[in-house]
Amino acid sequence: MSTDTQHGESSLLIQLQHGLKREQFERALHDIRAGWNRRELWMTLGLHDVRQRYRRSKLGPFWITLSMAIMVLALGLLYGQIFGQDLHDYLPFLAAGFVIWGLIASLVNDGCQSFILAEGMIRQLNAPLSIYAYRGLWSILIAFAHNIWVFLGVALWFGVDLNWNLLWVPVALLVLLLNGLWMALFLGLVSARFRDVPLIVGSVVQVLFFITPVIWKPEMLPGRALWLDLNPFYHLVEIMRAPLLGQAPALANWLPVIAITVVGWAVALFFYSAYRWRVAYWV
Repeated sequence: MSTDTQHGESSLLIQLQHGLKREQFERALHDIRAGWNRRELWMTLGLHDVRQRYRRSKLGPFWITLSMAIMVLALGLLYGQIFGQDLHDYLPFLAAGFVIWGLIASLVNDGCQSFILAEGMIRQLNAPLSIYAYRGLWSILIAFAHNIWVFLGVALWFGVDLNWNLLWVPVALLVLLLNGLWMALFLGLVSARFRDVPLIVGSVVQVLFFITPVIWKPEMLPGRALWLDLNPFYHLVEIMRAPLLGQAPALANWLPVIAITVVGWAVALFFYSAYRWRVAYWV
């Protein structure tokens, strides 16, 4: 092992030990709270990101809705025939799953880029580092607000029973965003240091799309294989999809999601406390 490599590993370990101090943990929490208090700033930045993406377009951000609608309709007709499904039941299931998957996949993939894309601002702007995580969440939430209309249109067309279980949807959305925040803080930190991480995560998310019940139903899987229940993305999708389809969310889905949230935040705070101050050098 080269001397430079040994020195780099030693430096990271020293920073980690330094970050374990209580004062560093309190500073990390203060950074997250201060970032939340700067809502006007990160909401403006997030909205600007969405507008820039569709600048000079006739439809603007409504391309998000149109693209999702075309995708749901095309895949619904195709896979409905392949799987031999009744479209009145399958298309709302697919629309809900696709919209929710788009939200979760964006939280993961965009979370990796939360600090990398803000390189210039991090070096020039004296602001809490967490505002760049909030900024990404706000942009993703705006896109989700456009996409959810696709599901509502499909649900109304096919007569989905939209009942009181819909009250679980904002709760599920809040939990997903809480998970998105720790992902942005943790994955954004790791990705700033190791630039291969966003590519690895993106590839993993693509694979998980096919092994998560989004375009296929769980009951299509013979015997409900164990790896389905061990798939965290299945539970993250299901806590919101079930109430959207008029069903009460299952405790068997909520318990893993709560565990993911608690463990994820513990890990994120651990590393954010230790290495937050290094991000300006890494980007």
